[in-house]
Amino acid sequence: MENQTAPRATLAALNTRLVDWLAGDAYPVWSTRGIDPRRGGFVESIGQNGVALPEPRRARVQPRQVYAFAQAPLFHWRGDAARIVRDGIDYFTAHYRREDGLYRTLADADGAVLDERALLYDQSFALLGYAAAALALDARKEFERRALGLRHRIESHLAAADGAFLSSDSAGDCHRESNPHMHLLEACLAWAETGNDPGWISWAMSLVDLALSRFINPATGALGEVFTDSWQAAAGQRGHVIEPGHQYEWAWLLLRCERRHPAPLRKTAQRMIGNAERFGVRGGVAVNALLNDFAVEDPAARLWPQTERLKAALLAATLTGDAQYWTMAQAAAQSLLPYLDTPIAGLWRDTLLTSGEFVDAPAPASTFYHLVAAVTALGDALSREANAQ
Repeated sequence: MENQTAPRATLAALNTRLVDWLAGDAYPVWSTRGIDPRRGGFVESIGQNGVALPEPRRARVQPRQVYAFAQAPLFHWRGDAARIVRDGIDYFTAHYRREDGLYRTLADADGAVLDERALLYDQSFALLGYAAAALALDARKEFERRALGLRHRIESHLAAADGAFLSSDSAGDCHRESNPHMHLLEACLAWAETGNDPGWISWAMSLVDLALSRFINPATGALGEVFTDSWQAAAGQRGHVIEPGHQYEWAWLLLRCERRHPAPLRKTAQRMIGNAERFGVRGGVAVNALLNDFAVEDPAARLWPQTERLKAALLAATLTGDAQYWTMAQAAAQSLLPYLDTPIAGLWRDTLLTSGEFVDAPAPASTFYHLVAAVTALGDALSREANAQ
């Protein structure tokens, strides 16, 4: 009993520390320096000196930041989260929505179009941002109507005959990528919990089926990243890379689906977590990439895989009660702290090298979504455990 209690006690202390950091440091910085005061919209990154960079803005960053600020009241942040969410959605719609209802992928800081393509990845985050806004603004009907319209357009423009979705609407791009499908599953689950349309669950279960039949190698249990239209590994390195962060992230989603799906999703998810832990954790952190024989391909460690390791470990611990997952969650939560030790509190370092040094680079806004989701999962897991006792 002592072995199981100790990690949870440490996690409770870490949760307090992380929540204090979010409410006291991160939200104040990103609600001021992370929003363009003249042109509106969320910036792409903030330098470690606290100055936002005038970089082109990816579509995905806008709804990801909407999601992050929609959760702010959970952490008792006193800022005007609802206004930021509404302004963020309005900016995203005005600058990224195409005439056909899909979202373009890139604009400059002034809103001029830089890349007109519609990527599945960006549509997935648009759906997630809508779900977050629906709750934050108490406007479920409005945003489910918008989400259903986008879902229809994704089906019309990006659906492939084999049940998957194309990565983009570019002519000749027939690749199937697991990552945007993963975020589409995440968005469908968010809407299944928020909306009323039964199609969200149907979509989610079909995406789980696709993962089990196509993305996950039954021999190794590892999830691939990029495939051809005939479901062969894509040419070159990208067809043979395994990302530990995505193993954890998919495992977390599969565990969330297990009560709705007849397949043994827990077994599949636990195998993915086990592979990521055994081969992908080096020096206490999850590395960026392995090859399909589990050899380390990129030994550096970005911040976001550490958050996904934490989420997967927490849900596995809650569902199974297995002490190893609580220990894993403690290690993952502890690993976040060095990344958050920055000259200006509320920012983060993105990449840790094998030397133990961090790359001197701006804090990417896109990571806020990962951090907020991980701390939310930590608080939820601790609350469930407390209520179960």
